[in-house]
Amino acid sequence: MTDVDKWFGKFKVLSNVNLLVKRSERIVICGPSGSGKSTMIRCVNRLESHQQGKIVVNGVELTGDTKSIEAVRREVGMVFQSFNLFPHMTVLENCILAPMRIRHLCRADATERAMQYLERVKIPHQASKYPGQLSGGQQQRVAIARALCMNPQVMLFDEPTSALDPEMIKEVLDTMVSLAEAGMTMLCVTHEMSFAREVADRVVFMDQGGIVEQQPPKEFFTNPQTERARAFLSQIMH
Repeated sequence: MTDVDKWFGKFKVLSNVNLLVKRSERIVICGPSGSGKSTMIRCVNRLESHQQGKIVVNGVELTGDTKSIEAVRREVGMVFQSFNLFPHMTVLENCILAPMRIRHLCRADATERAMQYLERVKIPHQASKYPGQLSGGQQQRVAIARALCMNPQVMLFDEPTSALDPEMIKEVLDTMVSLAEAGMTMLCVTHEMSFAREVADRVVFMDQGGIVEQQPPKEFFTNPQTERARAFLSQIMH
């Protein structure tokens, strides 16, 4: 992202955002509510469009051109706060839909891949159930498996645990930790600071639509460079 600006009407929600993410890097994005975190990662796969600046994903510049958007979305998986599963489809059907339609896999290959990823998120035995029959934590793990079934180059997580009960948060975070350990490029908006400490290569702190500082987690948590980051950490750390 180079000099990225975005407005909602007259409100400037992103201001001069510059961010370079390398392959296999794990970035945790944090900051107060309304600081632009979710909007920023939603611009990465053009769920939100930016008005100024440049976003390039895996060599493809994101413009209004449908081809560029489709090319990027094929390589970028996303997991939302709400699980966004199709309620009328089984877990397996949710997972094979995009690989069959977009990657043009046959049903047998898509099913084999889906079962591999359901195994990886530790719920292969739920494949024939419907989302409404699962707990929130299980649904979120299905959402992660579904995104992985497209074999993305990058995974975006937009506060993936914020809708979950505390005991379900750990199972989702464990799944994300194992993805990180496998070398997945990840951008994750989260308030789970223990996850940031354990997994992030870099913590990006945002406030009022801009990136205020970015540091390795150890430095960010022990020696934040700005008053705004210090105030944020003092609020969330006790």
